[in-house]
Amino acid sequence: MKKHSDDTETRIYQAVVSGVMGQRLRPGTKLPEAALCELFGVGRSIVQKALHRLAHDHVVELRPNRGAIVAMPTREEIGKLFEARRALEASILPLVTQWATPADYALLRRQLRDEHRAMHDVPQTEWARLASDFHLKLGELSRNPLLARYLMEVISRCSLVVAIFQPPGNAHCEHDEHVRVVDYLEQGKIAQAVVEMDHHLRELESHIQLVEDQTELSLADMLGMT
Repeated sequence: MKKHSDDTETRIYQAVVSGVMGQRLRPGTKLPEAALCELFGVGRSIVQKALHRLAHDHVVELRPNRGAIVAMPTREEIGKLFEARRALEASILPLVTQWATPADYALLRRQLRDEHRAMHDVPQTEWARLASDFHLKLGELSRNPLLARYLMEVISRCSLVVAIFQPPGNAHCEHDEHVRVVDYLEQGKIAQAVVEMDHHLRELESHIQLVEDQTELSLADMLGMT
């Protein structure tokens, strides 16, 4: 019984995340517990567990006595988030040049080739995942588990914000900028790599548009259940 409830909780969690990342669930969309219970055929306790998990990951906001809504970060909150990300990645890049081996750079370039192919062959959400993986790999190559963990959390939140607010059809990360960062790192040009990464992340932030689209979709449609 517990496994079934855990599986359903995960299914609710994944459905909401998929709806947000696919821009079907827009910022401010209400997620009534009763409606979720009916859609997934479960009791309120399982829905509440899923919503608390989503709130922990900043996907939804839980408002006292008013229920859950899809998160609506402010421009200031987004600015602070990207400020933290720029600081983290600027700290990581010098460590990459200190520890990365030729084999590591070869792996990065293979990853970049996969990323480039994905720009043309897969949906934007999959391309976005590969682009984020590039940044996460740099965190791993820093050989600093704490920095890598903090970066993973920040990138997860950034990816969510970009998925919600960046207009469809825009690249979540610019492939050529990734290539230049790796070129500079492999050449030992740390300052240039940091400047390129800073520019790259500021460009990513600049594409975010805090516009809430209206939708006529039902909650079931937005959760991909029809």
